[in-house]
Amino acid sequence: MTQPFTPEVVEAVSRHMNADHAADSLLIVRALGGRPSATAAAMTGLDGDGIDFTAVVDGAEVAARVPFGRPLTERAEVRPEVVRLYREACEALGVAPRAKE
Repeated sequence: MTQPFTPEVVEAVSRHMNADHAADSLLIVRALGGRPSATAAAMTGLDGDGIDFTAVVDGAEVAARVPFGRPLTERAEVRPEVVRLYREACEALGVAPRAKE
């Protein structure tokens, strides 16, 4: 596990995902995080290899990790990779993605 991101970057990305993209996080966790019955998800961290979530499954909080498609080394790479994960999750779940992320 590599950590190219400062704690401030991780906090900013987490805050944005949890405030503005909670539904997207849930789709990602259901389709790619091994938690298909999750009813909620919140981003808890990320590093160069993947993104971490806490998911609610059967009323209990459980961890979920979704690996990135390739190692990330710069903050500018995070958004395109999360969008890719979102689109992959939508496809896997048969959900139409939003027109623009």
